[in-house]
Amino acid sequence: MTATIRFGAECLAGIPSIIFGLFGFVLFVVTLKMGWSLLSGGLTLAIMILPTIIRTSEESIKAVPRHYREVAFSLGATKWQGITKVVLPSALSGIFTGIMLALGRSIGETAAVIFTAGSSLKMPASALDSVRTMAVHFYILAREGISLKNAYGTAALLVIIILVINTIAYYTMHKFLEKTHG
Repeated sequence: MTATIRFGAECLAGIPSIIFGLFGFVLFVVTLKMGWSLLSGGLTLAIMILPTIIRTSEESIKAVPRHYREVAFSLGATKWQGITKVVLPSALSGIFTGIMLALGRSIGETAAVIFTAGSSLKMPASALDSVRTMAVHFYILAREGISLKNAYGTAALLVIIILVINTIAYYTMHKFLEKTHG
């Protein structure tokens, strides 16, 4: 089962985001009749970032030293107790880092979101309303030449948000490495 999940995650990781957008459009917008909505876009992005989270989580769990598990078992812990009380807490910051990096990727996403969430300028009142992400907003402003000043401001804000997320992820991963290797 692990090999199947790993193979599936590796295959999904190599798919371009526009394909995820088309898949989300067909599944969520058309087939499930959710329309262009925050929910359709969110579910599409969740599927898109899942491989990143799976792969980083697996690597974080593998990075937990084997002797941690051995000590837990020698103290009488069951396999489940060893996983929940020793392995997962030790790998938690690495898992969190993977989630943060995946979220950083999703914030800058345009192709997958434009097909599923739409590009409404108004604030959504519910999860089933169309929405415009900052990346889509930037694209529309820059492409159509509506307001380059606002386009540059949106781009700057996107860069700052992604920088903050990546800094948090880097700091968390650095703490994780110190904890496990030193």
